[in-house]
Amino acid sequence: MADPYYITTAISYPNGRPHIGHAYEAIAADAIARFHRQAGRDVKFQTGTDEHGLKMVQAARDKGVSVEDLAAEMSGYFRAMDDALNISYDRFIRTTESDHHRASQAIWQAMADAGDLYLSRYEGWYSVRDEAFYEEKELVDGEGGAKLSPQGTPVDWTAEESWFFRLSKYQQPLLDHIAANPDFIRPESRRNEVVKFVEGGLMDLSVSRTSFDWGVKVPGSDGHVMYVWVDALTNYLTGAGYPDNADDLAKWWPADLHLIGKDIVRFHAVYWPAFLMSAKLALPKTVFGHGFLLHRGEKMSKSIGNVVDPIELSEAFGVDALRYFLLREVSFGQDGSYSAEAIVTRVNAELANSFGNLAQRTLSQIFKNCGGGLPEIHGLDAPDTALFDVVDKAVRGAMPVAFGDLALSQGIEQWMQAVYACNAYVDEQAPWALRKTDPARMETVLAVLYICIAQLTVAIAPIIPASAKTLLDRMGIAEDLRTFTAIGSHWYSPLAESDFKIDQPVGLFPRLELPAETA
Repeated sequence: MADPYYITTAISYPNGRPHIGHAYEAIAADAIARFHRQAGRDVKFQTGTDEHGLKMVQAARDKGVSVEDLAAEMSGYFRAMDDALNISYDRFIRTTESDHHRASQAIWQAMADAGDLYLSRYEGWYSVRDEAFYEEKELVDGEGGAKLSPQGTPVDWTAEESWFFRLSKYQQPLLDHIAANPDFIRPESRRNEVVKFVEGGLMDLSVSRTSFDWGVKVPGSDGHVMYVWVDALTNYLTGAGYPDNADDLAKWWPADLHLIGKDIVRFHAVYWPAFLMSAKLALPKTVFGHGFLLHRGEKMSKSIGNVVDPIELSEAFGVDALRYFLLREVSFGQDGSYSAEAIVTRVNAELANSFGNLAQRTLSQIFKNCGGGLPEIHGLDAPDTALFDVVDKAVRGAMPVAFGDLALSQGIEQWMQAVYACNAYVDEQAPWALRKTDPARMETVLAVLYICIAQLTVAIAPIIPASAKTLLDRMGIAEDLRTFTAIGSHWYSPLAESDFKIDQPVGLFPRLELPAETA
């Protein structure tokens, strides 16, 4: 039975259209999900939209539409983005769905049964934009003496009756869990931030609101809806079958990976595990807070005018080119920067000139000199076995280790080094010259290249899935051979065993040009 793997993104707040930051997280999660599927695991990949809360109510009011209609419309934009970027989610969850309301009310009841909820009155600072409560000591001064959250967002003094969660009760259990599970919060910088925050003392948390009614109703408490983060975080349990399907829950929970932005680590690494501890549920194995994606080194802002539509970006450069650039360019977990020039430079140098050209000239020679049939190996020389070793160590060694450790850019770097080795091998062996002097040696060289290119294509498929599928189809690689376990090693590979005939190849990665407005 395949080993299950459950990965989630943060669910997006749809009070505005998706931006490149949303796309970055979705692409990274998709690559990780595809990697684990390719490694033979039974993967569940969930993403979606977080549709409750005061921010949505205000956005709907500003647009003059009902909040239900706004949620449906905006959620559709996020799903459209995922589909356009070839995101292979298994469920796109909306927090307005009935099974999610049941899950949220079930975890609320479990926390109540544990004695961790009590009714009181909340008075304090609240940021509508962050949907977060802040203590006085966390606030910073803005222009004109205005109070701002640590994220720089406006805060308002709020006073209303509220249910409270005994977060303070879980201060030491949280510290103990983090200490005992080094991979619970990653990367290390995020873990250190969380530990410092928890060690500073945890206040009980207001977990219901009465000033609006757009949310999950608190069971048995008329007029109260759940604080949006209780509801939002519970989506991960909803997707795992809680509370209705015990078999699914046993299979998928705890989640293997919550992939989120670094700005919401506190909610996922403090509030969420405390809720789960209270409800007597297992904690997720890893919460990974990735960095921000900057545009030319600047944080994206509507006021600056540098917010980019990810679908427009993918249409300008290609979906796989964009996916490759983002995961290659940015060291995962750190902030990264992008620009049209950087995308064009990276993609042209690596996908078009190096990998694409390698595949094009190899398959062209097989088509011309071998009648399109797969060439035979007529004995291996030292350069052949050396190349097999280089490719094998990359695609069956370094890359799976790196991808499994969420070091995506490092894994792609290992792949790129193997591509460079293949290109050097082509130049050294010059199969075009061997056609007349040593046809058998030419066939061996082309066979070696064919096998290496197939292995490299299978290995990079989680990053550029559509392009990889196209190339593997053109090479006649059977579907059941497109896994890490099937691609073989050293001189032997089942990829070479086929009566397939290669057609005249066409370029896989056309060279990119800068859009006119940036050229």
